[in-house]
Amino acid sequence: MTSETNTKKSGSTVFNLPSVTSIFGGLFAKKSTPPPPTTGTPSSNAKSTKYPLRCDEHVMSPKAHGTCPAPVQKDLRWGCDWDTADRICCFNRHYAEHSGYWTGIGAFSAEMEKGEEITFYDSVTGKPLFIAPKGRTMEEFKKESQSHGWPSFRDAEVVWDNVGCLANGETVSLDGTHLGHNLPDRKGNRYCINLVSVAGKP
Repeated sequence: MTSETNTKKSGSTVFNLPSVTSIFGGLFAKKSTPPPPTTGTPSSNAKSTKYPLRCDEHVMSPKAHGTCPAPVQKDLRWGCDWDTADRICCFNRHYAEHSGYWTGIGAFSAEMEKGEEITFYDSVTGKPLFIAPKGRTMEEFKKESQSHGWPSFRDAEVVWDNVGCLANGETVSLDGTHLGHNLPDRKGNRYCINLVSVAGKP
């Protein structure tokens, strides 16, 4: 063990002198700084600390129909395409309907024009996943969705009893339906969601 003092003799007297380390160590000690925030994943820079609620990879484990317990509903809302929905919801982890797909669905655009809250249901199970708009107008919700290419939801518009996010930002229903991804911006979490994934009926 290395002593914290140096011994020096002067005549017959022995002095124990503090080492330079013990005197100046506190002055020159390297400050402990927290590690930088994790980067490189879509959800790492979100302002919110409570959201998104995390779920484990096992939520997306193989089930009876891909990652889903069953195929998507046969008669989807707004006339969304069944084949596209089934492929994206149950046999996909990374890809999406094409940007702006929702703008070509006339029945959905007509419902938005009413300006009232819309509840979006899981295309497989029919459970509620999002309710929008909340805390903003329908026009603001529509404008943001047009800007990003997909229906874009904020934390307050997510039904967290049925939705979770994986560490890489993938947004899913807790029953295994792929929904989209969390792509935060300066306002916070922004969940870009495939319309075909949330076109179910209760």
